[in-house]
Amino acid sequence: MPKHSKRFNEATGLLEPDKKYEPADAIAMVKQTASSKFDETIELHLRTSADPRHADQQLRGTATLPAGLGKDVRVAVFANGEGARAANEAGADIVGSDDLIARIEGGFTDFDVAIATPDLMGKIGKLGRILGRRGLMPNPRTNTVVQEGDIAAAVVEAKQGRVELRMDRTAIIHSPMGKASFGADQLLENMTAIVDTINRLKPSGVKGPFVKTAFLTSTMGPSVPLDLPSTLTLTVE
Repeated sequence: MPKHSKRFNEATGLLEPDKKYEPADAIAMVKQTASSKFDETIELHLRTSADPRHADQQLRGTATLPAGLGKDVRVAVFANGEGARAANEAGADIVGSDDLIARIEGGFTDFDVAIATPDLMGKIGKLGRILGRRGLMPNPRTNTVVQEGDIAAAVVEAKQGRVELRMDRTAIIHSPMGKASFGADQLLENMTAIVDTINRLKPSGVKGPFVKTAFLTSTMGPSVPLDLPSTLTLTVE
């Protein structure tokens, strides 16, 4: 087992043994333990009771973070005509159709979110082997396949800071929720948006409690265990 650094061990020593922290206290603790020289990312990790092998127990959706992610989000849009014009006016970084598809087939993937109009999905389907494994394939369930009239709103939402929520093969949901430099109130707002979305997206096939454990962590810091009852009652008003 690899040895942890002195800094990591000192940060771990700040945690009270066996304590489950309420959201505000957990945020304060994870900010305190994020002591690297760079601006660490704060992440929320939720272990669920779902079995991802069953379609009716899978979770997939998006949450828009009120305080953003603390990084410049590059948005690519597949659209023609009015949709392309609206995407450009809304601030999309790359806009195209056949030309953009050809660029991606040539290896271009320098963007964080891809949005498309439904009429182009037949052509975009062949990019699945490239975009799919990077989590960039447009999908109606993540609000990245939208009608021409909704392109502008989708671009603005993606640029603001939208995270995709999905379970990995071990039924854990991992989501970034900001940077260590964010204010505690900003991080709590973002956490609330994520938890509220997950509560609303609870799969129909899961019976009983959906979330089993929850942790906050920073890029280089220890995991801070969250108190489930107070965490799962976070609701966007």
